[in-house]
Formats: sequence, structure tokens, C-alpha cells
Amino acid sequence: MSIRVALNHVTRYRYDRLVALGPQVVRLRPAPHCRTPILGYSMRVEPANHFVNWQQDAFANYQARLVFPEPTREFQVTVDLVAEMSVYNPFDFFLEPEAEKFPFTYASALAAELAPYLVRAAEPTPRFAAFVESIDRTPCGTVDFLVAINQRLADEIGYLIRMEPGVQTPEETLEKGSGSCRDTGWLLVETLRHLGLAARFVSGYLLQLAPDEKALDGPSGTEVDFTDLHAWCEVY
Repeated sequence: MSIRVALNHVTRYRYDRLVALGPQVVRLRPAPHCRTPILGYSMRVEPANHFVNWQQDAFANYQARLVFPEPTREFQVTVDLVAEMSVYNPFDFFLEPEAEKFPFTYASALAAELAPYLVRAAEPTPRFAAFVESIDRTPCGTVDFLVAINQRLADEIGYLIRMEPGVQTPEETLEKGSGSCRDTGWLLVETLRHLGLAARFVSGYLLQLAPDEKALDGPSGTEVDFTDLHAWCEVY
């Protein structure tokens, strides 16, 4: 039985005087290819006097371009969505025979399509280079290889809630031995790219469910215990 959850996301800016807002691009709509079914979505913008154009970027992500013809003291975006929290097996997929064992090489046509996800941000710094070099390249199952890298990062990089803007470089995350989800996610993206695997940085919402009070008879209900923005890595 699936669970439906409602999410309310409010972003608000207040100004101490009237300001003229330039065009604003809002990226707060789930991608059309997201795995979680989105049953309902709405976005409300204040001030009400505005123009909105829905667009899609080169990666098929929805983005709303807002134009405000008059000065305002407040800018607010309210997003409401309903998602279906269906249970699924994350390993319910298959790999092409040529990709079942790591390391492997993408076919030339596919490599051209994946080129943006193979670009390395910069030359590896000392600590990051040592980390990549320490990864065992002994041929093995690709899924096992990826699980092992994820497990290693979970063991070596402590998770923390970091309010500062921006993303740490892989060198910073390894040196500190800690980072937020976006820091560890970016470290994994860069690591996989240096290993020849196409990877990208993605973001969304993290919804964690907690049970209600235990029922005396029959199953217990559930409630949303924690909601936050989240970031992770996807690899092709």
C-alpha cells in the first residue's frame, strides 16, 4: 500500500524599500523523469502582478521564468505538491552485458552523448588524487563496485548539516572528513568521473517517514517525521 504525502515549500524575500526585480528563474518543480509519482503540483507567486513562462532546460528540467513589471517590497514563491511514496526495489534494473563488469568503456556514440557528465571539474588535488588512486580497480561486478564506493564514503565522511552556501571541493571534504549531502554527493560525482563513469549532481527533497503511536490492534499509521532539501549523485 502506497503512502501519499503533501509538501509545502515557501521561499520568501522581504525588502526594506521598494525594489525592482529582474527576471527570476525558479527551479522548484520535480523533473518529469523522477521516479516518485507526483500526483499534484502547484506554484503560487507573490506579488500577484507578474508574468510566468514555463520552460525546460537542456536536461528536461522544468523552470519558471518570472517577470515583475512593478516594484515590490516582497517576493514569495509557494510550492505545494503531493507525492506517492511507493515502495520499490532500488536494484530492480538490468545492465547491458558490456557494462556488467567494471571497468568498462562506453560505446563511442553513447560516450558522445554522455560527454557533459564525464567532464572533470579540475585537475585532481593531492588528497583527492590519492583517494582516487586508492580505489581498487580489480575487475568486478559494476553494481558491487558502486556499492563499495558508497559504503566507503559513508564510513570515511561524517555527515553534518552545513548552512554555509556553496559546495566544498573534493579536497576540502576529504581533508575535513565531513560534509553535507551536497559535499559528499559532489565528491562522488568527481570520483566516478575520474574513474571513467558518467555521473551528475542532482537535488530534490528528502522525506523521512516515522510511525505514529503503535496501534493496539492492527497496523500503525505513519507521519512525515523529517523534510529537507537533499542532494545526491546519479551515475550512468
